[in-house]
Amino acid sequence: MNTASNVSAGKPKITGAIYAAPLGTTLPTDTTTALNEAFKPLGYCSEDGLVNSTDLQSENIKAWGGDTVLSVQTSRDDTFKFTLLEILNLDVCKFVYGNDNVTGALDTGVTITVNNKEVDERALVIDLILRNNTAKRIVIPDGKLSDLGDINYVDNDAVGYETTMTCMPDASGNTHYEYIKRA
Repeated sequence: MNTASNVSAGKPKITGAIYAAPLGTTLPTDTTTALNEAFKPLGYCSEDGLVNSTDLQSENIKAWGGDTVLSVQTSRDDTFKFTLLEILNLDVCKFVYGNDNVTGALDTGVTITVNNKEVDERALVIDLILRNNTAKRIVIPDGKLSDLGDINYVDNDAVGYETTMTCMPDASGNTHYEYIKRA
């Protein structure tokens, strides 16, 4: 039976939606546990929201005569894409450019060095509010910045960092976890 009340939009939690912490930080396993203080908020994201993409690759095995008799999964990539708008938030700058490439403070001056060094892998938590005040928490134990879109400096739009995070499998082989609980 179709149930319209099971249809929902995904809105950011009003107190913040995307948080990043160093690898190995204790991760939440539900929607209500307070985040470890190592998780830093990455602030506002663009109205495009959050996009979770799965690239599933399979190889079809054919029998003599041409019938497909088996489909074998050969890979599965899990990514999250979002655009960070708080470019003056130093935690955002460190997330995009790497911890060691951002020094200083806004009041005294910030230096960002851009180079070919690997950007730090991070644990991420994304908090959403669904229909009927239902909480959804996405936990990414190991995320790697795998793409950074063009940065546009124009006078009629906010500057933002369009980021794509590739999820690496944890010790259990999982790339991310989703927890949902109705209030």
